[in-house]
Amino acid sequence: MNQNLLDHQLCLEVYKAASSFSKMYADVLKPHGLTFPQYLVLLAIFEQDEILTKDVGEKLNMGIGTLNPIINRLIKNGWLIKQQSDKDKRAYLLSLTDKANEQKETILLAIKNNMQVCGLVTEETLELLNNLKQINHAFEALGYK
Repeated sequence: MNQNLLDHQLCLEVYKAASSFSKMYADVLKPHGLTFPQYLVLLAIFEQDEILTKDVGEKLNMGIGTLNPIINRLIKNGWLIKQQSDKDKRAYLLSLTDKANEQKETILLAIKNNMQVCGLVTEETLELLNNLKQINHAFEALGYK
């Protein structure tokens, strides 16, 4: 029997890293009243203000059932505005509020500073990011999206 079976599992290390990232982001985002999933949604909209809800879901690989409660909470807390699309009455556009635009740089700087404190701003980190992107593309090609 191999006693080091867990030591050789990539899935375990990815799981543990994801859990640690979630906790770290939660601590950094708490003063802003944001959760990690809310931050991810905001990041997608920081990149492209006035974006369709379905496009945010595609960028983040989140289904509408997961995404809608997050968006509704962001709207309730004054981060987002949701409007019906002029082009497609079934679609909705998301845009940032003044609050979101005003706090964007502060939030991004807080995340960047914490990443530096954790030693996660290195060449090795960029290499790991690229490797994880390759892994995710491979899974997508196999239908695991």
